Amino acid sequence: MSDEPEIIRDKAAMRSWSRSKRYSHGETLTLALVPTMGFLHQGHLSLIQEAKKHAQLVVVSIYVNPGQFSPSEDLSTYPSDFQGDLRKLVEIGGVDAVFCPPNLYETTPSGLDLERDFEGKAVSCVDGRGGHESWVRVERLEKGLCGKSRPIFFRGVATIVAKLFNIVEPDVAVFGKKDYQQWCIIRRMVHDLDFPINIIGSEIMRDPDGLAMSSRNVHLSAEEREKALSISRSLSKAKHNVQNGQHSCRELKKLVIQEITEAGGRIDYAEVVDQGSLEPVDVIKCPVVFCVASWFGKVRLIDNIEINL
Repeated sequence: MSDEPEIIRDKAAMRSWSRSKRYSHGETLTLALVPTMGFLHQGHLSLIQEAKKHAQLVVVSIYVNPGQFSPSEDLSTYPSDFQGDLRKLVEIGGVDAVFCPPNLYETTPSGLDLERDFEGKAVSCVDGRGGHESWVRVERLEKGLCGKSRPIFFRGVATIVAKLFNIVEPDVAVFGKKDYQQWCIIRRMVHDLDFPINIIGSEIMRDPDGLAMSSRNVHLSAEEREKALSISRSLSKAKHNVQNGQHSCRELKKLVIQEITEAGGRIDYAEVVDQGSLEPVDVIKCPVVFCVASWFGKVRLIDNIEINL
């Protein structure tokens, strides 16, 4: 197989490609999907490596989903480098196709593109001007954590992932566990809606200094990046304290919030939740995940650490 992935932009062509490649030469091949919004970093590439362990064909989607951005969020400034992404995919090898559609939301009856306004600027498709009416919601899991400050975010995530699943028709899909709530929501959606897809959660990839890899890190100044290390540092301290017998979540949250705040961060949330239900816990008696979202400058960063007793 060539290391040059096939570039597919049309929905029907993507579905046709998947079906023809999977059922060819008298055998059925398994197919893995790695959904991304582009601007690929080593964290994304680790998802692709994981996908290659579970399937014979790998499709990477690159699509900045307007459905998960509210009108006030950073859709128009989300970083992109499509040619750079393709070079990275060729270098890593093993990617059979890249699905990069221009628009996965239908146009309005008047023909208005939901992703571009009249001046060609990126806009949210939830700002009241679009004609897309069907959404997927995972009602309980989407409410806490990121869902509190981003109330339409997971509606957009679940909807676009369901659309990608229907178009690509994968057997396996790989998601990073840095977006822990997203991973849980997609697993629940797949279970509830009977998608015949195995959802794999891949561990967080970090830079050598401990910062969780994110496409948004490029927007951090050198000073902000240094300060942001307080997130992973404080989470590691919290896990160490749990392993040494401190099971009070109030005290653990106090530790993390204090360290991040003293470093100059602005806390969105710091919660210790059950790994399955994502319900907050007061005392650690079961496997939990400590999830944090914090602002440094204009950049919102998320991170988490699993704690298994």
